[in-house]
Amino acid sequence: MEITETELAGLFVLRPTAHRDPRGLFTRTFDAALARAHGMELGPDCQDSQSRSAPGVLRGMHGRGGAGEAKLVRCASGAVWDIVVDARPGSPTLGRHHAMRLDDTDFAALWIPPGFLHGFQVIGERAADVCYRIDRPHDPAEDIAVAWDDPDLALPWREQPRLISERDAAAGPWASLRG
Repeated sequence: MEITETELAGLFVLRPTAHRDPRGLFTRTFDAALARAHGMELGPDCQDSQSRSAPGVLRGMHGRGGAGEAKLVRCASGAVWDIVVDARPGSPTLGRHHAMRLDDTDFAALWIPPGFLHGFQVIGERAADVCYRIDRPHDPAEDIAVAWDDPDLALPWREQPRLISERDAAAGPWASLRG
């Protein structure tokens, strides 16, 4: 597995090695010891979650207040355009984003540290399953959201969303999150 840090400190891309043969393939999607060596720790209370989204669905931009949450995100089936935004107060990259394709072909995953916003849009014409390994139990009272199309962030979405939740459509501007 290759682990590389992005231009946003603490945000890592994990690229596993797929072993292919006539039967198909095998790949290790996470290695706790290797992650720990790069400062990624999920802790004893981690939770796994999964979403399935139809083509064109956009989910985001979501984050967690309070202590935040760290998460490992990957696309197990289909493909998504994934975007994270640094929302850490005082960060030298505050407001900057990282965007990349996550899919079931190269199995890349993103390690997203606390203090980032996260969202994705399904690309292609089939549904996508996105898997999350989160470092702490979910507390809905700490949920935060920022408008996916906020002009101050100018996020590079691939297309207009075909479907978005009411909550995401009503999310506030980036400026209100920063105070």
